[in-house]
Amino acid sequence: MENKEKKQTWTLREIVVAAAIGVVFGFLYLAWVQFWLVLRGVIGPLSMDLVFGFWFAGSTVAAYAIQKPWAALGVAMAAVVTEILAGSPSGAILLLTGVVQGLGSEVPFLLTRWKRYSMPVLLASGGCASVFSYIYTWFRFSYWTLAPGLLVAMFVLRVASGILLGGLFGKVIADQVKRTGVFRGLAVDPVV
Repeated sequence: MENKEKKQTWTLREIVVAAAIGVVFGFLYLAWVQFWLVLRGVIGPLSMDLVFGFWFAGSTVAAYAIQKPWAALGVAMAAVVTEILAGSPSGAILLLTGVVQGLGSEVPFLLTRWKRYSMPVLLASGGCASVFSYIYTWFRFSYWTLAPGLLVAMFVLRVASGILLGGLFGKVIADQVKRTGVFRGLAVDPVV
């Protein structure tokens, strides 16, 4: 029982690392909006779904590095608070966006009781965040008014983007950061 409690209890270092990941990704997400806007001018409305997955990468990095309950959700919230404080024109609605995306990212880890952080689980995290975000934006932006073919294309692209940019690329980022020693002593890079 004591070992289980220890696994669930966050250390100060884990909290600081999670906060730092959230801040870094908050600024990266703001920059990503600019990239998306340029891309939208080039390829049109499907561009958002094509690049949407990157907005889940911070959650994947944190969950994989820290491997504690609610790391993905916590970092999603830290990132949106950073975006808001940095002047995002979206404003406070990002708080709801962060909750939706963070919960979506968290679901696969929760289903494994926060015991598995393998590649399939990380990919599922990105895919699940995509599904949650799609449902949320369905209501927020009245997707039901769009053509069925466009809706299917948007969904397929968003889920693929979540899996690739949120799950796979999130793991690649975490592995690269791990090589620097920043994650030393965390679950992904324990001290032996």
